[in-house]
Amino acid sequence: MKSILQQRGQSLLRKLKKVYARARVPDAFVLWSTPLELVVATMLSAQCTDVRVNLVTRELFKKYRTAADYANAPVAELERAIGSITFFRAKSRYLQGIGRVLVERFGGEVPRTVEELILLPGVAYKSANLIMAKEFGVQTGVAVDTHVTRVAARLGLTKSKNPIAIAADLEALFPRKNWLEVNEYMILHGRAVCRAPRPKCEECPVRDLCPSARLYLKKKPTK
Repeated sequence: MKSILQQRGQSLLRKLKKVYARARVPDAFVLWSTPLELVVATMLSAQCTDVRVNLVTRELFKKYRTAADYANAPVAELERAIGSITFFRAKSRYLQGIGRVLVERFGGEVPRTVEELILLPGVAYKSANLIMAKEFGVQTGVAVDTHVTRVAARLGLTKSKNPIAIAADLEALFPRKNWLEVNEYMILHGRAVCRAPRPKCEECPVRDLCPSARLYLKKKPTK
């Protein structure tokens, strides 16, 4: 039997899906066509917009097609290739490191387990969960970024500020088959309405299910 919180969480997800289903268009998330491209794009998207990442990878993926291409590329060359990405210097080293680890440990192929994916430089559990779900169709966990952290807290689905604990809370509320959707629809909602520092509660399609809405609406500045 579902708990009250599970019922509310799943009602929230149904509403968010209804509102944002059409928003899952090109540039809503990173674009890729191979497992390696997904690993690279996901790593580059940390603290950077997916729109910017897609602009950069459009050319990057034409030049660097294999793990060996990244492994053999000088860091300075990679820096020039991704120079408009946030933290491009560190991410350039990650790109080279990803290539080398894939070549040396996995025969140039992207591994298919979370435990192996997190061995790649710049790939943590959040990214590994996304890669597993998007490329391999295996839901290993809810990926928690800043949007999910903010939206889940405001919706009353977690009291934690730790991404691992937040993921555990959300995984307990939603069926495994929905874990990727939880990530994607909370991200879309966080971008469009439930923004930092102040959400647009007057426009929110789930404000009737949100325990934070009344508080923010009371604080609405007067003209």
